[in-house]
Amino acid sequence: MEYLSELGHIGLFISAFLAATILPLSSEIVLSALLLNGLSPTTLVIIATTGNVLGSLTNYALGYWGSLVVVKKWLRMSEVDFVRAEQRFVKYGMFALCFAWVPIIGDPLTVMAGVLRVRLKWFLILVTAGKFLRYIVISYMVLKVN
Repeated sequence: MEYLSELGHIGLFISAFLAATILPLSSEIVLSALLLNGLSPTTLVIIATTGNVLGSLTNYALGYWGSLVVVKKWLRMSEVDFVRAEQRFVKYGMFALCFAWVPIIGDPLTVMAGVLRVRLKWFLILVTAGKFLRYIVISYMVLKVN
């Protein structure tokens, strides 16, 4: 994570993108380091949100165009993860996508949105809103504590 922090804005984008896909990375660590180094919170939130949403969009595309077997293998998701994601969609509808940032459940939700053919416009609006608000809260907390 230190290497990505040293890359500045590009490192944040990469970590945010990869954190939303198959790799267990934490973009929050890179964001926090850059905030503490005095970079613009507004710019950092926009970059992190953009990278993270594009990572989720990758998951959506895998769900939309890939077979479930391939998706499960690439994303290393169990049948249980998929069933839970589907249950969340049934219970909460598309608004579950506002929680695509939540560890463990977020990736399956974004893949399931693709599998279920959620309209791309709504996918982008809901996922972006949730991720944007998360990065604002994290930034506020990091800067307030320091």
